[in-house]
Amino acid sequence: MMNSARRPNDRRIFPVSPVAILLALLLVLSALAAAQTAKYPKTIVFMTDFGVLDDSVAICRGVMYSIMPEVRIVDLTHQVTPFSILDGARFLYGATPYYPAGTVFVVVIDPTVGSTRKAIVAKSKRGQYFVLPDNGLLTLVEQRDGIDTVREITNPDWMIGTKMSSTFHGRDIFSPVGAHVARGDDWSKVGPEMPVASLVHLELKAAQLNDRGVTAEVIATDGPFGNLVTNLDAEDFLQLGYPLGQEVPVKIAGKEMRIKFVRTFSDVALGQPLLYIDSRGHFALAVNQGSFSAAYGVKPPVELFIPRAGK
Repeated sequence: MMNSARRPNDRRIFPVSPVAILLALLLVLSALAAAQTAKYPKTIVFMTDFGVLDDSVAICRGVMYSIMPEVRIVDLTHQVTPFSILDGARFLYGATPYYPAGTVFVVVIDPTVGSTRKAIVAKSKRGQYFVLPDNGLLTLVEQRDGIDTVREITNPDWMIGTKMSSTFHGRDIFSPVGAHVARGDDWSKVGPEMPVASLVHLELKAAQLNDRGVTAEVIATDGPFGNLVTNLDAEDFLQLGYPLGQEVPVKIAGKEMRIKFVRTFSDVALGQPLLYIDSRGHFALAVNQGSFSAAYGVKPPVELFIPRAGK
């Protein structure tokens, strides 16, 4: 008679529970999510118009580190033109696409600090957070990405200081709130929800394209270089019919000029003006290794006009 006892080399197949398979799959997905999150440490992107001549930026960074020592703080810039909400809005618009969801942007360009303007936290539809004054800084980001939720900062537990300054909300409000949000604290506790439609918006002119040509505006200079930044998109400029290498008639600040449209600065001689499409996809004016603003006495904001080719 055969021995019915299981031999050491017997192989038997046991059914696997669907629940066990699901649990194993969830564990794998959790591990993958954790690995993905680890690629992007908790990050605050910090921008102000404080400059770097005094201790203001360092104090704000100290407040953030005291709440979340392991946070990574990236300085977008602290050289925003003083009081220029438009410049702050432009820089946010330019930088945010290069940071992942979950990034916290702390922005302090606040010419009406201490007034009735609101301090807010907003979450965009891309999953990024913005801790800033409600003064129009979110205008361009909202137009492109959309805003999901906005809360007014009213909870004193999220602020610092028993005697809050009326002039340094960067230290007392925006820095601590930004660190709390970056740390993962429940940001619904920061204060009451606001209607997204109630956000303050900048009144921005759009370039006007018609049969004659385009009327646009110089809105800023490009950092220390003196290049002129405009509100004219590359697509609208190209509809005027000027190919690369051609001279383009431009009327700017009452001056009529003919300037070559080129790909980059070195396509013209040193000290010569040029027209080009900048890295953000806008029509711009520059001088090769010089300042267009200084050379031609153009200080934004100022209107410019370009006729259609052949007109």
